[in-house]
Amino acid sequence: MSTWLRNVRLEIGETTHEDGSILTKSDLFHIHVAKEGVIQTIIPASENVPDTDAIDMEGKLALPAFKEMHNHLDKTYLSLGWKACRPVKSLSERLAIEAAELDELSETVTQRASAMIELHLKNGVNHIRTHVNIDPFIKLKNLEGVKKALEAYKQYLTYEIVAFPQHGLLAHEEMPDLLRQALESGATILGGLDPAGIDKDIEKSLQVTMDIAKEYDVDVDMHLHDRGQVGFYTMDKWLDMAKEQNYKRHTAFSHAFGLSNLSPHMQKLFAKKLSEHNAEIMSTIPISINHQLIPIDILKTEGVKVALGCDGFYDSWSPYFSGDIMEKVHNFCDYTGKSDERSLRQSLSLITQEVTPLDFEGKQKWPMIGDEASFVFVDASCSAEAVARLPKNRQLMHKGKFYKSKH
Repeated sequence: MSTWLRNVRLEIGETTHEDGSILTKSDLFHIHVAKEGVIQTIIPASENVPDTDAIDMEGKLALPAFKEMHNHLDKTYLSLGWKACRPVKSLSERLAIEAAELDELSETVTQRASAMIELHLKNGVNHIRTHVNIDPFIKLKNLEGVKKALEAYKQYLTYEIVAFPQHGLLAHEEMPDLLRQALESGATILGGLDPAGIDKDIEKSLQVTMDIAKEYDVDVDMHLHDRGQVGFYTMDKWLDMAKEQNYKRHTAFSHAFGLSNLSPHMQKLFAKKLSEHNAEIMSTIPISINHQLIPIDILKTEGVKVALGCDGFYDSWSPYFSGDIMEKVHNFCDYTGKSDERSLRQSLSLITQEVTPLDFEGKQKWPMIGDEASFVFVDASCSAEAVARLPKNRQLMHKGKFYKSKH
């Protein structure tokens, strides 16, 4: 059924004052959403529309629906009782603790994943890329549970599932075949994890990953926590291999901490290489006074697509959770000193796959007739205010359908 959304606030441009300050301009519109879930008509709110099949949005601002591009639906403790983390001295120790509880947690994976999905939907997310543990301890149990949870919410979101070798690709001889089974059983992307720090053999780990990715013709999303030259070398080596071996699919590097300590000149040079290979960076904006952020602004300037995710929250890795992807943008702006209208506004692109209501110069580019009718409606005057103030009451529409919580 088609629907009229009345009195929707849309950004339409910007005004520059004499002192150089910028103010985003907005106005009210009526939007007609076709039954196919696309925008059919956008007219000024001064015009009349039928009262039947109309929903009054009461001046709420429309933003593009958010994309959660780095998540672990299978790891969260959400819906279970309180549990703090056990301190560790290394990534290997953390993985050992996680492995010890995998079998027990696998029994509630659908329940826990559903709780996390509902939190994301409430916060305005209509697409989730989730990494799912594929390992010799529980094999495909988590994949089966996460698939079931995602399927239950398919009217409200789209998703990608990364087959993720959390406990290493080379340490257990059955892992390559388990990843193949996962790709045959619903996983859509092949994951990887620290070929140096975990697998202890960069070239072999990357080659096995490449072989499987080409065999199943899938994208790759690699967790790279390794810092310094090792982390950088791993990314550089993979891009060279992709070119040499004619790998045509898409590459994403998650975390990519090896970029943080390069000189600005090297960061810019490598950003150009990433852009040439159409490689994407998935960041979780980690909070640490001990380490630099990766150079997101340099990457964006050189045309590299950067996307954000909440990663895991309230799990064996972290006792904290908000599950708000917009808070990640807010934190990024805070950490990097962004406080002007344009920078705040454009930072929204980190969670919308590059879609923003206005371009950097203030010209309107979204929404347009024919666009998918997927919105987040918030109480704010503009997207810059939304990023800075994080409005709590949000309403998601996915392809013309409003999300309604089951609880």
